[in-house]
Amino acid sequence: MKEATGELNMTVITVVAIAAVAAFFYAIVWPAIKASIGKNTCENGGGTWNASAKCCTEAGATTTCTGS
Repeated sequence: MKEATGELNMTVITVVAIAAVAAFFYAIVWPAIKASIGKNTCENGGGTWNASAKCCTEAGATTTCTGS
């Protein structure tokens, strides 16, 4: 019985550790990746990236970024 309890404890620890890594990725790493993709897509298309508003103004366009 003690052996089964130990196995259960290790399973719980593993699940909690995986959840912590996933939360870290979702909260910290993913926004940086998403911003980088947007910036690169904008600049490769000839636009100008506005980092504070996180939006792209196409070359020659008079649109303003709304920060969405």
